[in-house]
Amino acid sequence: MTVTETSVTPTIRQRWRVARSVIWALILVSVVVSVGTWLTSPDGTHALVALLQDHGVDVIVADDIAAVERAAGQNTLVVTLQTSHLVDDDLLRRLAAVPGDRLVVAPTSRTREVLSPEIRRGAESTMGGEPECDLREATRAGDAQFGGSETFTAKADDVELTSCYEGALVRYTKDGRAVTVVGSGDFMTNSGLLKQGNAALAMNLAGDRPRVVWYAPQHTEGESSGAATISDLMPDAVRWIVIQLCVAVLLLALWKGRRIGPLVAEKLPVVVRASETVEGRGRLYRSHRASDRAADALRTATLQRLLPRLGLDPNARSAVIVQAIAARSGQSQEALTHILFGPPPATDADLVNLANALDDIERQVAQS
Repeated sequence: MTVTETSVTPTIRQRWRVARSVIWALILVSVVVSVGTWLTSPDGTHALVALLQDHGVDVIVADDIAAVERAAGQNTLVVTLQTSHLVDDDLLRRLAAVPGDRLVVAPTSRTREVLSPEIRRGAESTMGGEPECDLREATRAGDAQFGGSETFTAKADDVELTSCYEGALVRYTKDGRAVTVVGSGDFMTNSGLLKQGNAALAMNLAGDRPRVVWYAPQHTEGESSGAATISDLMPDAVRWIVIQLCVAVLLLALWKGRRIGPLVAEKLPVVVRASETVEGRGRLYRSHRASDRAADALRTATLQRLLPRLGLDPNARSAVIVQAIAARSGQSQEALTHILFGPPPATDADLVNLANALDDIERQVAQS
């Protein structure tokens, strides 16, 4: 006899299908992260440099800190981008000591502490909007979009800080030097210049002096002291992307994870003998002392086999069933009622006697 069992254990093919879906999802998320990182980093500012040169600004692209020191002067503006590559404290102090005004774009925590020590990171972030300040460069540019930017506030109350775009752009003066900090460099990239007033704002900020020293290191400069954390070296846009990646992986795991639901019937590739199934179920009943359930199973099975022989409907009343069996077997209706519909047996011996009685009834009906 072939018995259909149930199984909820996933097969190797099912596991591979789920794993393959997760792998493709991770690859897709990685591609999105890579593209997002490329779009949100302050690379690709060649268009802005070309615009500044076309407007008569002397732009000097410095490859290292020594080039910055040679080119900087009292009437120059030092524009610092790619601050995640500045990991050496001595290098940062040298950069902070060069003369001229300073424009720091998307600084890391370490860079901000050295190049703009009078400000700290704000609690909120912003996408941009109206300047809502009296800074000439911002009011002339108007609405600007930063694509997600940190905000900044003054560390002390005595710092005269000009704050624009909800704190994404701030400026203060220290020792006769104007220090300007922008929370994001997206508005200065080739693609970002096309959005609303971004080009005007970038030109106004970077072209404020006749001579601009453009310092955007493409590789790590100096030697790290080991004090910086991963968060310090991570650009802010990448930090948000990493958070989104973690959330996406968590949601994917919840979506693809094993769910507890109803059992799925499957035909197992084995043949289980009926006797083994009966013995196994009997042992379960005995281990749980479920004599009532065992008796009910025996009576139900006997009636299912007898009713077709008696020509009765499965929904026939118990009195009709007892009357028909009594007519075929010769037993009294009271005895048959007790055997077929009576109380459950109290002991194992009573259960065995019930099974024998049911066998006798079935044999008598079959032989009548």
